[in-house]
Amino acid sequence: MSHKLKVGELQETYLTDEDIWRTFTIILSNKSVKSSTYKYALIKSLIENLYQVNENFELTYDQLAYSFTKVYWNLIVTHHLEKQNRGKNARVVTIIKEAQRLYGVPNEFSFDKISEEIQIKIVSKVKSTMKENVFGALYGDTKGTFYAFDHKKEYFKINPPVHAFMLNYQRLIVNLTNYHLAAMIEQLNEVPSINYLLGKVESIARRSSLRPFEKLLLNHFEARCFYCNKTLSGHKRETHVDHFIPWSFVQSDHIWNLVLSCHTCNRSKSDKLPKREFLEFMIDRNHVLTNKQEDQQVRSMMMNYKERKMVMLYEYSIKNGYDTIWVPR
Repeated sequence: MSHKLKVGELQETYLTDEDIWRTFTIILSNKSVKSSTYKYALIKSLIENLYQVNENFELTYDQLAYSFTKVYWNLIVTHHLEKQNRGKNARVVTIIKEAQRLYGVPNEFSFDKISEEIQIKIVSKVKSTMKENVFGALYGDTKGTFYAFDHKKEYFKINPPVHAFMLNYQRLIVNLTNYHLAAMIEQLNEVPSINYLLGKVESIARRSSLRPFEKLLLNHFEARCFYCNKTLSGHKRETHVDHFIPWSFVQSDHIWNLVLSCHTCNRSKSDKLPKREFLEFMIDRNHVLTNKQEDQQVRSMMMNYKERKMVMLYEYSIKNGYDTIWVPR
């Protein structure tokens, strides 16, 4: 059985978009072997880390396990949706419920609000469950064509054509995954309707606050709006942190995609893409962060950043329908 595999090698390196769509259709449908929400959580974790792969298209198990844990913590603790598979409780549910009880975490705490020390302990246990029940299972559903993995080395390698496909159709894949995840949770938890769940599913990867990034950016840059250059006084919550490429597309919070913004620009920009000249400013800004070698926290956050990734993200967001270009008033 594929879920018991400890190593999975790529079975096919050349795939067409039609090949990949055909496999995605099977994964997202009830034809898939997995009768739990694990497959959807893994896809959401991959999407969140699409721009974090290294030069060999590899991710660490820790990267994926963090995103995977965050999805389930916010479903189980914040939204009280504990049924995640057919039959007995999913192991990840037990891990998270036990951790919440052990550390006395309130229900209203999203995953990013928990201390880093506790996060690491929970992620480590979830990672072990992913090794047992997740990586091999989805590998089997894709017939080994989407990714390779190795439990001992704890690395996960996306097939380059699949990576390119997910970038190109990212918005559609996100919407399809959210819909099917919500549909399965609705069936398992007997909640009112899929419309009730979609809003919750769409937001489970979002941070509750970007305040830690604000402090970090203010340590290295003047308190000025990235877009209009207005001085940010800090009064009346005037200083905001904005996703340069909209969060609804990138589905993750990385410092290389976050800027300081005034309230006016943040509200006006909303879910739009900034004018292309701001992309050049962003690249220059990130060059400054890349050179902050003395700041270990920033250095680790910029580890997999490349200038071409920022350009690629901008261009793929346009391909995915973010073609309403915004300029400051």
